[in-house]
Amino acid sequence: MKAYLQRMGRSLQLPVAVLPAAALLVGIGNWWASYSNDVVAHFLQAGGNAVLGQLPLLFAVGLALGMSVDQSGAAALAGLVAFELPVNVLKPESVATLMNIKPTAVDASFAQIGNVFIGIIAGLIAAALYNRFHETKLPMALSFFSGKRLVPIMAALVMLLVSVVLLFVWPPVYGALVAFAKFILNLGWVGAGLYGFFNRLLIPTGLHQALNSVFWFDVAGINDIGKFLASQGTKGVTGMYQAGFFPIMMFGLPAGAYAIYKNARPENKATTASLMLAAAFASFFTGVTEPLEFSFMFVAWPLYVLHAIFTGLSLAFAAFMHWTAGFAFSAGLVDYVLSLKNPIANQPLWLIVQGLVMAVIYYFGFDFAIKKFHLMTPGREELAEDDGVEEVATNDSDDKYTVQAKKIYAALGGSDNLQVVDNCTTRLRLKLNDTDNINENAIKRSGAAGLNKIDKNNLQIIIGTEVQFVSDALAKLENAKAPISSVKTADETASTEETVADGIKRDVTEEFYSVANGQYMDIEEVPDDTFAQKMLGDGYAINPTDGTITAPVDGTITSVFPTKHAIGFKTDAGLEILLHMGIDTVELNGAPFDVKIEDGQTVKHGDVVAKVDLDAIKNAGKQTPMIVIVTNMDAVRVMKFKGNALVTPESLVLKTTTK
Repeated sequence: MKAYLQRMGRSLQLPVAVLPAAALLVGIGNWWASYSNDVVAHFLQAGGNAVLGQLPLLFAVGLALGMSVDQSGAAALAGLVAFELPVNVLKPESVATLMNIKPTAVDASFAQIGNVFIGIIAGLIAAALYNRFHETKLPMALSFFSGKRLVPIMAALVMLLVSVVLLFVWPPVYGALVAFAKFILNLGWVGAGLYGFFNRLLIPTGLHQALNSVFWFDVAGINDIGKFLASQGTKGVTGMYQAGFFPIMMFGLPAGAYAIYKNARPENKATTASLMLAAAFASFFTGVTEPLEFSFMFVAWPLYVLHAIFTGLSLAFAAFMHWTAGFAFSAGLVDYVLSLKNPIANQPLWLIVQGLVMAVIYYFGFDFAIKKFHLMTPGREELAEDDGVEEVATNDSDDKYTVQAKKIYAALGGSDNLQVVDNCTTRLRLKLNDTDNINENAIKRSGAAGLNKIDKNNLQIIIGTEVQFVSDALAKLENAKAPISSVKTADETASTEETVADGIKRDVTEEFYSVANGQYMDIEEVPDDTFAQKMLGDGYAINPTDGTITAPVDGTITSVFPTKHAIGFKTDAGLEILLHMGIDTVELNGAPFDVKIEDGQTVKHGDVVAKVDLDAIKNAGKQTPMIVIVTNMDAVRVMKFKGNALVTPESLVLKTTTK
């Protein structure tokens, strides 16, 4: 039952994933209307509301698709049929005819028959029918209707019977749902706080999606997201089950991540910083919190309970103050900005003030709890010298998702233990023969933010927003029943003078040269935080005086970006280099760049790789630094030449030594 509910929670995210499109259209429409309330604003708003108006149907189709055994389109079609039949058979005028009464005497509940609750029921029934009948073989005379073609027919017949039941059951059920909604609403800010607290507590199980559907959608009449995006309801009340999440996701959790970093062991700080920075940015910008939450959810569960309490307090306080804002995906910066001009948003800027206060509370609360109770948050654990983790063999054609998938595949025990590969927004959802037969250290070393053993057969691995690509690569390995292969053992490695780890040769010095005539810039001086803060890696930049751009190293071209503004290199020692030409020049769609090389080509430092129209970049309002980054910087020690010297393509500006 628990596994079924988790699959349901995962499948609910499929229709929910459509909401950002509606939020974008409505949000831009509201911003436009604040300056010019013309046909463009109404057109954008109408487009977003068109999606919101079909949300029950999207739930029916999405659940049917997600809950089916092979995510077949036939299941989605059955979901459509299953929803449309009761909605049309039980609409008020039809009920009046069936009951032989006047339309005015029809119970008011039938006017709300086409809601998300019915959509969920229809989707689940359609999926169950698909899983049961999609391989059914009928007699020869009826063979055309065998298999998947049979499922929509079965859905129509079953839902006709369900409609008969709903004719008598729906009024009291709807009445009970409305009574529950009124009870929650009557609790006011206390109800919002309780919801926020239990929302976080249910995340480890994945059942928070079921709870969310009650408050955010039209299951019990609350419909907080739908009403907010449609600017309906009461100003200062609509959005109360959303607003308090913004201070948590944009400010509180990132501050908590900083507390975790500060409490890491000195030797683990670099690794912890990388994990916390990526997770905190995802939380702030997109509102995706699972990579951060799962990093301490199980290893320091008291801290997670404290986080749930803080979340409840934030929702309660925002609701008490009637500060409201809303989202369609999650409470990150993107949704916050889009909601600012929504007419029903009430004093949303105060949520930033609340967020700054929550940041202080989270930092000092987490810092105190970690120290007081000696919680083993990321970076505080002391890893054993031999933790049973072996390096997994990869090749040059593997992208980073495939590499991570191979590591996870080996850590799971390969096809002998792995049965089903699935994923939701941020998690791999796996079915195994035995979750005890996995190497948890190896899974964590793969780059996963955390993992959750649901039971003997079900495992979740927290990857982040790029989980789909890792899931696809892992599914390919499982489908091919790929053997598990590892590189040399520690003893074999020690006996080899030149060892390759993750494709990088050890103790090799690489020389980097200027990529143009111009002035050397330290990476911290580049006027872009992504580069200056070394989020992509360490390196340097050249402010060019002409548009002839040369190779910084001897190596092979691994990629030329479609927009021509960036080129990837790989040296013989295995270092991966990115040459990024200008800042924000991806927006220029390649116009100023005449690339002279192609993928797979071998180059020497000083070889011309591109001709760049610097004036065109400047006229477009962009800046022209040519930035060179070592993207696998964890594998090298960097020695830089300081100063602002004038350089040429023959000038040596940096050296690295592989570890």
